[in-house]
Amino acid sequence: MIGGTGRGGRAVRKVQTIVDLFRVDTGSPDLMRAQVQALHSQVPLLYVILAINSTALAYTYLGAAPDRLTLYPLGALLAVCAVRLGLWLRRARQPIDETRIAAKLRLTVVLAGALAVGFMAWCCTLFAYGDADARAHMLFYVGTTTIACVFCLGPLRAAALLVTAIVTVLFCLHVSSLDNQVMRAIGLNLVIVSAALAFVILTYYRNFTRLIGQQVELGRLSRENLRLANLDMLTELPNRRSFFASLDQAVGEAEAEPRTFVVGLIDLDGFKPVNDAHGHGAGDAVLQEVARRVREVVGEAGVVARIGGDEFGLILRGTTALATTGEAICGALAAPFRLPHGGSAQIGASIGFAAYPEAGRKAAQLVERADYALYYAKAQSRGAAVLFTEEHERLLRTQSVIEQALRHADLSREMSLVFQPIVDVRRGRTVAFEALARWTSPELGPVSPAVFVPIAERSGLITRITAALFGQALAAARAWPDRVALSFNLSMADIASPQAAAGLVAAIRASGLAPERVILEVTETALIQDVAQAQTVLETLKATGIAIALDDFGTGYSSLSYVHRLPLDKLKIDRSFVSEITTDPASRDIVTSIAALARNLKLDCVVEGIETAEQSRLLEELGFMLMQGYHFHRPMSFSDTLRYLDSEAVRAIRPVQAVARQQAVA
Repeated sequence: MIGGTGRGGRAVRKVQTIVDLFRVDTGSPDLMRAQVQALHSQVPLLYVILAINSTALAYTYLGAAPDRLTLYPLGALLAVCAVRLGLWLRRARQPIDETRIAAKLRLTVVLAGALAVGFMAWCCTLFAYGDADARAHMLFYVGTTTIACVFCLGPLRAAALLVTAIVTVLFCLHVSSLDNQVMRAIGLNLVIVSAALAFVILTYYRNFTRLIGQQVELGRLSRENLRLANLDMLTELPNRRSFFASLDQAVGEAEAEPRTFVVGLIDLDGFKPVNDAHGHGAGDAVLQEVARRVREVVGEAGVVARIGGDEFGLILRGTTALATTGEAICGALAAPFRLPHGGSAQIGASIGFAAYPEAGRKAAQLVERADYALYYAKAQSRGAAVLFTEEHERLLRTQSVIEQALRHADLSREMSLVFQPIVDVRRGRTVAFEALARWTSPELGPVSPAVFVPIAERSGLITRITAALFGQALAAARAWPDRVALSFNLSMADIASPQAAAGLVAAIRASGLAPERVILEVTETALIQDVAQAQTVLETLKATGIAIALDDFGTGYSSLSYVHRLPLDKLKIDRSFVSEITTDPASRDIVTSIAALARNLKLDCVVEGIETAEQSRLLEELGFMLMQGYHFHRPMSFSDTLRYLDSEAVRAIRPVQAVARQQAVA
């Protein structure tokens, strides 16, 4: 009983397997889509072959068989074929309706079977009327037409097998009813050929299915690679490549259909000190949270991308509520960030916006304008969003003119130096001169360093200027007494490049000036770009005997987080803390705190921007000895420094002479 049930179950499964061969496989949408695409190119050929072969056969039997059997049935069948041919050709130019693919394939199987029955019934009715040649043509027609049709239907296994089965069964049934051993032998031969043909169909379909599966997998991998190529793996935001592709698309759409959009660039303020102080793991966590917060603010209103380091890009549809969006992003990024291993970090963000088409109509132009607005925001209103305006356009054009003039300038002739003394107020003598750059362009006239230095830094010209002026400064310092040092300012590019640092050391050695008489000043803004690199370069410089001063101390974003790590000798307190020191207790407290910090770190302190005797006296009471400012002297030419030092020496000699005379009288 059990064995019977098992044999019966196996038989049922075998029957089910055979039945499944004649069904449309709807398990794979990709396979069905490929079947329809293949049939679109092959089924029209099937109808053409069927029409030509059938017409030729009808011509053979014309006159031998009644027209009602020869022409009328064929006319009806060919009419059906013509209608279907027209439908296939029309749909080949239309998108595939995904919802009707399965129904279309099933209909193709049904019509293939119906037409196979119709044409075979027509053939069988004609078979009795022909002579030996006509019957030979009939056999040739059945064989060649069947093979052609089966291969045209090959991508749809159910249709190809159904046509093969119908033709074989109907033809064998017909010839078996004839009292003709040759025809029966031909029928048997057809069965064998049909079996082989079925094997070919199954093999072809299996290979077709495997090929489609491979193509689908290849397409999936290609899409995944494309996704990864356009994705920032850390933040899972679109990357720089994707951002610019989206921007090009936005420009194209705006040109085709007038609309507005805004390009935004976000730069984090104070991120590098967090990264340096807490490690790259903490920095990565901060970047991931930045991405989440910005994406949460922007929502569906635009594209958020990470375009490099701590810089993010925005493409926002429309220009309404732009100020609100910028304020919301800055506010979101100003909130504290929790770090993975405990504690928190405080950073900020500055944003530059450029609107299409007001700021430009090209992607590169919009990014350039947004970058300038960002630069302006960081310089003038750090932690805020700035929209590029006509005023910025005017400034940008002016800067472009200045940049071109710088590029073509004869630096040795056009660039010069003036020198401002740094005074030891207790001893009443100058201990150093700070070299300050001046540029007089033949085309533009005098250009302020506050204007041309940032332009030179942004355009990469600053290292050329540094090299030209440093040589002049060293030559001037050689003419001063040995007790007077040279203080020279370095740019971001100078402390970011070991090669630039090596050039400075080589210049000092070539000048013959003792390295101990050279003080190189760096700003917090320059250091914060890459603290680790700056530390390496400054340690190399200090190892040669050069002193390092941190200029504009207190104006950077996060001084205390890294100042103890750098090989510093001096702190220069920014003039902004001195201007109100005599009237504002808060300014006095800040300066006092900086003095205490300098003492604890065993650093000298230089106070900049002294303009009145009252400021000088108060700072001296607070313990400061080294000062610089208009109260002592304005910047002067090299020749004036020599006269200044001579007069200072005379002033120092007079009290000594007076004491000597008193002693002589006594």
